[in-house]
Amino acid sequence: MSFKPVRIIFLAALALTACAPNGLPPEEGLHRSAVAHLREARKQTLAAEQRAALYLESAKEASGLLDSRDSGESARVIYNKSAADLTVLLRSARNGSLWNRPLTLSSGGTSYRVRFAKGTRDGVWDADHFTSFTPAADVDLKTIERRNRVDGVGGALVGVRKTSPQEPFSPLVGVTAPVTAVLDFKGDEVTLSLIDPTEKTKSRIAAKTRTLDADFSAALAYYPQQSELWTGLMGALRVSEHMKTTGLYMLQPYDPDRIPLIFVHGLISTPRMWRNVINELETNPVIRKRYQYWVFSYPTGNPPLYSALRLREELQKVQQRYPDSKGMVLVGHSMGGILSRTQVTTVDRAAWDAIGKEKAAHFFANVKPGSLVERCTLFKANPHVDRAIFICTPHRGSEMAIGTIGELAIKLISLPVDIVSTTAGTLGSSVAIITGDPNRVPNSIDGLSPRNPTLKVLDSRPIEVPHHSIIGDRGKGDTPDSSDGVVKYWSSRLKAAKSEKIVPGPHGACELPETLDELRRLLYLHLKSN
Repeated sequence: MSFKPVRIIFLAALALTACAPNGLPPEEGLHRSAVAHLREARKQTLAAEQRAALYLESAKEASGLLDSRDSGESARVIYNKSAADLTVLLRSARNGSLWNRPLTLSSGGTSYRVRFAKGTRDGVWDADHFTSFTPAADVDLKTIERRNRVDGVGGALVGVRKTSPQEPFSPLVGVTAPVTAVLDFKGDEVTLSLIDPTEKTKSRIAAKTRTLDADFSAALAYYPQQSELWTGLMGALRVSEHMKTTGLYMLQPYDPDRIPLIFVHGLISTPRMWRNVINELETNPVIRKRYQYWVFSYPTGNPPLYSALRLREELQKVQQRYPDSKGMVLVGHSMGGILSRTQVTTVDRAAWDAIGKEKAAHFFANVKPGSLVERCTLFKANPHVDRAIFICTPHRGSEMAIGTIGELAIKLISLPVDIVSTTAGTLGSSVAIITGDPNRVPNSIDGLSPRNPTLKVLDSRPIEVPHHSIIGDRGKGDTPDSSDGVVKYWSSRLKAAKSEKIVPGPHGACELPETLDELRRLLYLHLKSN
């Protein structure tokens, strides 16, 4: 290696390590004026317009030094921070009155005329889509195992859309997306563009096409980070308190050109279990560009067929609101796999004869057309689901549900009054066909029991889309006698599956490298078939 590349690398590293505690390069060298303007712009005592003009001054000076041998890396840091902070300031100042309209901002005798780029289908966000922005660097990533970002030019942000009233499928904190703010100077004319880095990886900045700075993990980490174990446990045991959270949630703004990838969690869990799975999938630029991520949230103490009904209803709402949506891919873990299976399986009245015609007749004797029980037990496969992926799913039940732990869980779970009264009032003593006890309404533990007739009925009907199995083996390598510690191989296996992947891990195998590799493979396979 020659001396020149070594010197450039050394200077770049020095520029980063020499940054002050506030993250800014030192005020020395060619970039000293730019960093001085940036420091001044951060003073909260100045008027918003004055601060905005200083950010522009800093960004313009820095953009002219991006190719400097000595100050290029410091200039990049200054430009990125100026672009990000300016965007946050203009969107939030004076109730948004400075946002998305032509502005004239003056600093040091220079008047900048600012305009906002219009949104396009090829990777530029409409300025009014987001209601707020947060610098990606300010987001706490403690729940993200590996930060997924690209070093480049532009201000990396988390764009947040939070409306009142709340839009359908929006999390309480709003829907987030990675955004890269770019300032393009032509003399004193400035264009602020909000780039979607999942669509565009490069942009024209300072007369040169450059790689964009982007942070894909921050948009995921922005969502609430409560204890998944505690929230999941309470969702299983104190169902009534968590019923309002039931629903499908978008983790990104809706895009009709992307395939909805819907994740369904299992027992004693929450949608947050998918955070690192999605983050790892997002490291692949093709998957990042072609799929959009949704999660289904539900309290896991309810009977699986009831939760499956709620998922079915939510998927119907998606189709009604977004009739141009592409066919969906479902990914279900554990009990979430059972919920997913009911979306791609048709169960009519005749299917229930699999438990015995006399039992089925007795079970449906008091079930009225259109009732909750009928809607839970009779359903058609959703024609808008194109593929299903099952991870550690107990298609034929788990023996843990009939052991001591299962018996204890059954006693601890408290179901909503309306579900208890409706089920008991409709089925009467017929409920014993499911629970074995004529005086007890079924819950999620009953739904996972190998004795549950529902699983036998589902297993007797074909899955109507291409489907795949990912099965845990705890690393013992003793398949077909293997188990993931909760579900045995004989329960997870599907004869008609297009593929089956045994991964060396326990029941919670979703984040294993082998699982992630298989998910990527299957998502690529799905793209080839569409």
